[in-house]
Amino acid sequence: MAAAAAAVQAQADAVRRLKQEQAEPDEIAKEVAKLLEMKAQLGDEGKSKFVLKTPKGTRDYSPKQMAIRERVFNAIITCFKRHGAEVIDTPVFELKETLTGKYGEDSKLIYDLKDQGGELLSLRYDLTVPFARYLAMNKITNIKRYHIAKVYRRDNPAMTRGRYREFYQCDFDIAGHFDPMIPDAECLKIAHEILSELQLGDFLIKVNDRRILDGMFAVCGVPDSKFRTICSSVDKLDKMPWEDVRSEMLGEKGLSPEAANRIGEYVQLHGGLELIEQLLQDPKLSQNQLAKEGLGDMKLLFEYLTLFGITGKISFDLSLARGLDYYTGVIFEAVLVQQENNHEEEPVSVGSVAGGGRYDGLVGMFDPKGRRVPCVGVSIGIERIFSIMEQKVEASAEKIRTTETQVLVASAQKKLLEERLKLISELWDAGIKAEMLYKKNPKLLNQLQYCEDTGIPLVAIVGEQELKDGVVKLRVVATREEVDVRRESLVEEIKTRTSPS
Repeated sequence: MAAAAAAVQAQADAVRRLKQEQAEPDEIAKEVAKLLEMKAQLGDEGKSKFVLKTPKGTRDYSPKQMAIRERVFNAIITCFKRHGAEVIDTPVFELKETLTGKYGEDSKLIYDLKDQGGELLSLRYDLTVPFARYLAMNKITNIKRYHIAKVYRRDNPAMTRGRYREFYQCDFDIAGHFDPMIPDAECLKIAHEILSELQLGDFLIKVNDRRILDGMFAVCGVPDSKFRTICSSVDKLDKMPWEDVRSEMLGEKGLSPEAANRIGEYVQLHGGLELIEQLLQDPKLSQNQLAKEGLGDMKLLFEYLTLFGITGKISFDLSLARGLDYYTGVIFEAVLVQQENNHEEEPVSVGSVAGGGRYDGLVGMFDPKGRRVPCVGVSIGIERIFSIMEQKVEASAEKIRTTETQVLVASAQKKLLEERLKLISELWDAGIKAEMLYKKNPKLLNQLQYCEDTGIPLVAIVGEQELKDGVVKLRVVATREEVDVRRESLVEEIKTRTSPS
């Protein structure tokens, strides 16, 4: 509407100029009156109403929410570093051609940007493709890295379930030529460690292999050209019943009923080593070279996972497909589960919280000479985890501290602002996290109340007597215990009392 008002005004101005050039005065006067009337009618409508909101699929985070989020990030980063990872960063947008053709049917969810200076750009969809581009561009053939950053998807958001258009991914990847399944097993161990550490509830890590899937599609009679699109349908089995997935395969994807029925016999199987052994004996699957390779590696993987002691939370699941085009071998997804009721029923998935797999061909797609760098990685679904952590904190009524302040510098009498400033400066210079109230003569009660409200554990009180004696009165907020500490020993005393036990 603002644009319409501006256009009307421009026309009125033009008409006035015409009038000055001695055109027909009466006609022009009528036109001007008409235009001014239109402008008056537009009135307030001409001013666009500005709505204060975040864009669809995004959110702000309050200090309390950020404190919970940092707790999660710290646990994840600690685990990544424990496993020897270095950290990298890449631009938030990439050349559009870098991202094109890497995500299968999900490519439609990529955010394209307007042409800026002759480059067609898109916001990154994940951290894996930029990582592969980084390896190829820098001719890196061996690295263990983690990367925590925001990614963007033009998806239909489901905010309550932690599904956004702008969200963080926390990725750990191992690139390089190594013996089979050792890095893959470590990625699964990392997912297990993080989910155990965060105490989100019971979880299950589903594992499959792209080669087993492709072999299965081949022996079930799926044409090569339909492998990827049928894979995308199978990937929906965690959200839709088999009958609906089957209908999609027949109706939208044009698959024959016989092929769909054969797929149905396989994709409903899940288990452990026994199932792998069983499928290695399967008359059809065992004849397919790809499936045979995948099953052999899956058996080796389970042997390593047994040594890591985590097979209790791992399920070999033939319905797991992960629709992204770049996966070439092992794929996995961690889901939170809940028991349907008190009986020993099948656990029900309540959402994916991590995923990953092997992508041996992706770096080669960027390398001018097509050099392959085998890669395997795991991505932690931080937004989903954060939503759950937030709900848990709300339910427990746990008080979350939003600062790390160790001590408040306070005064007991008036006219001691200079002394407070001197003391707080000493503490800051010694690396102590300290605050003070921004008033010349704050009341002691108000200063103590501030500590109660914000969770600051200690108060360093300066008073006239303390200054004479060369001490500071240190008060423990929780117990109200007070002790005089020599000024030169204060830093050490604060560190001792606030260090994690």
